[in-house]
Amino acid sequence: MAGPLAGLRIVELAGIGPGPFAAMMLADHGAEVIRVDRPGARIDPRDPLTRSRRLINVNLKSPEGIELVRKLVAGADGLIEGYRPGVTERLGLGPEVLCAANPKLVYGRMTGWGQFGPYSQAAGHDINYIALSGALHTYGRAGEKPTPPINMIGDFGGGGMMLAFGMVSALLHAAKTGQGQIIDAAMTDGAAALNAMIWGFRANGIWSDDRGTNMLDTGTHFYDTYETSDGKWISLGSIEPQFYAELRQRAGLADDKDFDAQMDRKAWGPLKDKLTALFLTKTRDEWCALMEMTDVCFAPVLSMAEAPLHPHNVERRTFLDIDGVIQPAPAPRYSATVTDTPVMTRATSTDAVLADFGVDAATVASLRAAGAIA
Repeated sequence: MAGPLAGLRIVELAGIGPGPFAAMMLADHGAEVIRVDRPGARIDPRDPLTRSRRLINVNLKSPEGIELVRKLVAGADGLIEGYRPGVTERLGLGPEVLCAANPKLVYGRMTGWGQFGPYSQAAGHDINYIALSGALHTYGRAGEKPTPPINMIGDFGGGGMMLAFGMVSALLHAAKTGQGQIIDAAMTDGAAALNAMIWGFRANGIWSDDRGTNMLDTGTHFYDTYETSDGKWISLGSIEPQFYAELRQRAGLADDKDFDAQMDRKAWGPLKDKLTALFLTKTRDEWCALMEMTDVCFAPVLSMAEAPLHPHNVERRTFLDIDGVIQPAPAPRYSATVTDTPVMTRATSTDAVLADFGVDAATVASLRAAGAIA
């Protein structure tokens, strides 16, 4: 793989969700990522989270399999694992063992609650992590229950992406100093960090804990979604005065004095009712013809089927068709170290990986006979 991380080798102990997402990001940007999965495990070749990997099946319940993983990690720059705290230690693959053998190793640990704390040994999912962080309380409309934004904030924003950032930061440190380190990436911490701006708003007295009553949480008429006459939806983000003025002009509201009260909280409800009725008078395409690609701060709300076909996304190649699987392209982009197009992982590469690590054919045969590898 080409990209700014080319030359780095990462071992990924197979997991689900945020760990694979972090590994996908590193692979997207040029790192060689070797995914260690259990014997018999298969990767879904349609899953973008596992793209661009080399796959090796190892039995982590066998001493030979554990020793083999230690050998792989001794020749790697980083490791990603997403087990509960203490599991890799019990396997004999904890950071004390692996970092002693490879002092430059960056050992990335992905959990929901973190490596310590009262919740650290409890099961959980994204919805629970963002609940404890204070983030979930902010999502939803006024008078309604909190609505999780699927699993974007905990698993992927506060989890996998935060771990990928931590890995790259620690890898840069290791390159300078020769010293590796352990990364405790907790989705509760990451979800809290993603809400930094809202904490700032709250400290300044411009954010209320009353859900759905604030500027960015659908409390206003100028920052929300609206249904159109054909049952589709559009989005508005006309916050700044010049953008709000553009909205009024293009929507035929320039002379409606009620809309002068943009920042009057008491007016938000009635003005939202007016916009709701207005946007129902035209189709989404008709509103796009009036407002798209203007300073209204407007965009149609596209479905997953529609988004890859939009001209902006087509021109930027925001989505790729790889082996018939539509998926998001690597992001961000670079001017010099251009990344390769990802490839879908389909087959194991156990023998080839082991050969690259200096394991000879006779040893591979004995490991297979012992059930340490598939």
